[in-house]
Amino acid sequence: MGYQMRGLHWDDFAPERVFYSASRTITEADVVAFAGLSGDFNPLHTDETFAAKTPIRTRIAHGMLSMAVATGLANQMGIFEGTTIALMQQTIKYTGMVRFGDTIRIEMTVMDRKESRNPKRGVVTFKVEIKNQDDDVIVDSEWILMMARQVQE
Repeated sequence: MGYQMRGLHWDDFAPERVFYSASRTITEADVVAFAGLSGDFNPLHTDETFAAKTPIRTRIAHGMLSMAVATGLANQMGIFEGTTIALMQQTIKYTGMVRFGDTIRIEMTVMDRKESRNPKRGVVTFKVEIKNQDDDVIVDSEWILMMARQVQE
């Protein structure tokens, strides 16, 4: 028998269930790589001399880098492996910042789930908070995913 996917199905996501990810430290190398990949070389992220003159007084990571890492942390949990059909929507509110060297993690809370017309899938809404090492919420978001349902034979 081959590898078994670890993903949970729509049926497994009970409202108020919470999932916790591992943590990951955001490095200068992450920011440089993301700037190159995205083309976003805003000096707030890439120019220490410029950033030192801002109210923050140092460079910070891109907000979208934090979101990209959050999706990776979610996938590393295994709960979406082989059962996600589509990421339908993300609503993002930035409430803090990520400095180089900050360690982030996510908490995902199931807010709602709805059946779809197709009995093989359903929609799950999650509240996703990205938190730093001090447990401050730096991103408050909502993710809506279409998930496979357990097929009853």
